Amino acid sequence: MNQNQMGNQPILVLPEGTFRAMGKGAQHANIAAARVVADAVRTTLGPKGMDKMLVDSMGDIVITNDGVTILEEMQIEHPAAKMLVEVAKTQDQEVGDGTTTAAILAGELLTKAVGLLDQNIHPTVITKGYKFAKEKALEILDQISEKITYKDKDILNKLAITAMTGKSSEKAAIYLAKISVDAINTIAETVNDKTIVDIANIQIEKKTGGSIEDTELIRGIIIDKEIVHPGMSKSIKDAKIALIDYSLEIEKPETDTQIQITSPEQLQNFLNQEDRILKEMVEKIVKTGCNVLFSQKGIDDMAQHYLFKKGITTARRVKKSDMEKLARATGGKVLMNIEDLSSDDLGFAGLVEEKKIAGDNMIFVRECTNPKAVSILIRGGTEHVIEEVERAVTDSVKGIASALEVGKVVAGGGSPEEAVSHGLRIFSQEYHGREQLAIIAFAEAMEIIPRTLAENAGLDPIDILVAIRAAHEEGKTTYGVNVYTGQIVDMKTLGVIEPLKIKTQAIKSAAEAAEMILRIDDIISAGKLDRSPQMPPGGMPMGEY
Repeated sequence: MNQNQMGNQPILVLPEGTFRAMGKGAQHANIAAARVVADAVRTTLGPKGMDKMLVDSMGDIVITNDGVTILEEMQIEHPAAKMLVEVAKTQDQEVGDGTTTAAILAGELLTKAVGLLDQNIHPTVITKGYKFAKEKALEILDQISEKITYKDKDILNKLAITAMTGKSSEKAAIYLAKISVDAINTIAETVNDKTIVDIANIQIEKKTGGSIEDTELIRGIIIDKEIVHPGMSKSIKDAKIALIDYSLEIEKPETDTQIQITSPEQLQNFLNQEDRILKEMVEKIVKTGCNVLFSQKGIDDMAQHYLFKKGITTARRVKKSDMEKLARATGGKVLMNIEDLSSDDLGFAGLVEEKKIAGDNMIFVRECTNPKAVSILIRGGTEHVIEEVERAVTDSVKGIASALEVGKVVAGGGSPEEAVSHGLRIFSQEYHGREQLAIIAFAEAMEIIPRTLAENAGLDPIDILVAIRAAHEEGKTTYGVNVYTGQIVDMKTLGVIEPLKIKTQAIKSAAEAAEMILRIDDIISAGKLDRSPQMPPGGMPMGEY
């Protein structure tokens, strides 16, 4: 065989069935996939955004306009598209709100990059320009932001209402916002002049029944358990609460043990001894002066009887996380040994009561003096309503927490994105190479937010963009889109406020994801594994091996 013939032979490096795309084909395929994901959530942005109905393979329905919920439920398989889901997840974990914004920005940065790629600008030049633009964008946002503290309740209320705007629970936004702000202010702590908010100390419980307005903040904790003995009091005022991680039961021996009993008297003495041990345990609890007991472990029936006789209302097998929250709410200590329990270890609550909510008994620990853990009980007509209210409350709580963590806020309505866009256009003049084109592309991509707000409200996006650009050129950095009137107005005066961290995290995540996708020029996707047929029951037939 001569050299020419050998040169014509195909060289198989990858297994059969493997898909491969290279160069611009790979880049365009990745960008197209990411754009599809961004477009899927675009219509949900803003006060006039629409909802999505998602039905999984089991027939379960989710109705929401929460970006991360939509993207998680969509079961996306394309690797580049999955990166946009990761952007939304990161935004949700770090801030809790702005997931749709982050996904849309990432998609638009990639869309603008297509034009640059078609002009034969190298992807590394584009990513370099995007990096410069990202750093400048964060700087611009910091300059236009305003400082706040947990004392600025009016601004915090506006933050919470803005976070809920556009969700199905919007009609109760003012009421739910007040609950969110009160919850955050209750658990917030100041350490070295910095506000620390651990939202893990806000417990959210949901029960169907009633309306959204029946949602309430409990200055304490809700325990999804019931009182162990029917005779125990179901409502205790001025509760003195003991918290134990200890079993009020006779421990079973770990190894096989035999006890030889030769007479009825010995058996009776043995049973009496068990009763004495349980009675002594209860007496130690009684000496502390407590009238309510929560145990993380089990409580023997006889111990329950003794506790009832002593007037101590009891719940058992309480979750560890709930025990920790109870300690923070009541000021008590969770002890692992009854011997160490004293009156100094007790927690206090104005009221402990058992109530039946939606057919389930729950214990409410209310009116704690200075609780550092609280509960929000969400009510609503249907399961879908409750789930959407929960998402709205979670967004507002996380939004307030992130605003206090950084201590800065910006106006909403697309105004910060337009301020960044305007600032980047001026910044791009400092560069004269191809990076300038990438910085301008980044600036144009930022305008996708005011543009989308206008489109979702049925307004003309061109007119809106012209008007908002004109306002920002005059230095009106807080002017954005009023989707109800179609005017460009001062969003700060309108009360549309967002945490600075929402915007900075969205830009960071979107830019980094876009940079990563743009640097990919080769996709090698393995084919599906060819699964061999199942062996028939009883093994392979004779003569076939």
